[in-house]
Amino acid sequence: MSSTAGQIIRCRAAVAWEAGKPLVIEQVEVSPPQKHEVRLKILYTSLCHTDVYFWEAKGQNPLFPRIYGHEAGGIVESVGEGVVDLKPGDHVLPVFTGECKDCAHCKSEESNMCDLLRINTDRGVMINDGKSRFSINGKPIYHFVGTSTFSEYTVVHVGSVAKINPLAPLDKVCVLSCGISTGLGATLNVAKPPKGSTVAVFGLGAVGLSAAEGARIAGASRIIGVDLNPSRFEEAKRFGVTEFVNPKDHNKPIQEVIAEMTDGGVDRSIECTGNVDAMISAFECTHDGWGVAVLVGVPHKNAVFKTHPMNLLNERTLKGTFFGNYKPRSDLPSVVEKYMNKELEVEKFITHSVPFSEINKAFEYMLKGEGLRCIIHMEE
Repeated sequence: MSSTAGQIIRCRAAVAWEAGKPLVIEQVEVSPPQKHEVRLKILYTSLCHTDVYFWEAKGQNPLFPRIYGHEAGGIVESVGEGVVDLKPGDHVLPVFTGECKDCAHCKSEESNMCDLLRINTDRGVMINDGKSRFSINGKPIYHFVGTSTFSEYTVVHVGSVAKINPLAPLDKVCVLSCGISTGLGATLNVAKPPKGSTVAVFGLGAVGLSAAEGARIAGASRIIGVDLNPSRFEEAKRFGVTEFVNPKDHNKPIQEVIAEMTDGGVDRSIECTGNVDAMISAFECTHDGWGVAVLVGVPHKNAVFKTHPMNLLNERTLKGTFFGNYKPRSDLPSVVEKYMNKELEVEKFITHSVPFSEINKAFEYMLKGEGLRCIIHMEE
């Protein structure tokens, strides 16, 4: 692999030329990594809803042409100046956020919101020099959240690369680089349900099911799944969900329904939809005195959270989380080890698989709401 170090690599990438149009497999040129950057050979990537959201360009600044993708597993091909933690051949997960290890957030045990490498969906270039590492015939192609994994090779800041156990199967653990870890960490790191407690999970997509998986691992006695789509309920049982509530089946606020089911409210709730009304319900359905609600979903930019202050004064706690409070470089390797030790079941999140040449099928599955995660095999 080192024979390509310092050289421009020509490879395939799935380029989004305009909003909502099918991706096109193109021959792109990938420049060598610069200072504090690494170039990765991506072996497996998967599609996350965030990719689809920005590809559709609904409600944010469109930036095209662009290479999407941010859930992936690969191998370090070469490293740039100043990179000491990684070497060619290392097995890694690129992550949409990062850990510079120098800022106040990185030095804090309580935060994973790195000042330098926190997610930036508007930036389409590398922070080192403000330029893209991708081009086609000299025309720059923009990056996405610092990862751009829908390419056989990509360049990523070293702070956004987690070195993992080389024995871990990359076609499985690649899904831990975003959504699964977000939901899992929201439960295990933030909600921290005591053994035997009751937990409500709002939204049973991939992130919500991983939050439920976290509650299962923690030993919750009841895990109540809340979703408007009853077809999700059967599948959710495999993730430890024990009961289901569809708000459409009730003529009163769902928080009242859950409070009645649980003798005053759940011990913990995790909200994974981004709908502000669901956020309020998730908070208000927790038990007074000790209830904790954790917000995971990203709301509409104009959304306003409203609740009566007495709900807080009565000793309920409201928390938010970003990437499950995991620091990418420090903590993600241990999440991979949970899988390797059979504590965490990853396979059940993977419902589809396609070759890279058929990447648009992955978008079709997600747009139809079919399955949870589709693995895209770069080598066909």
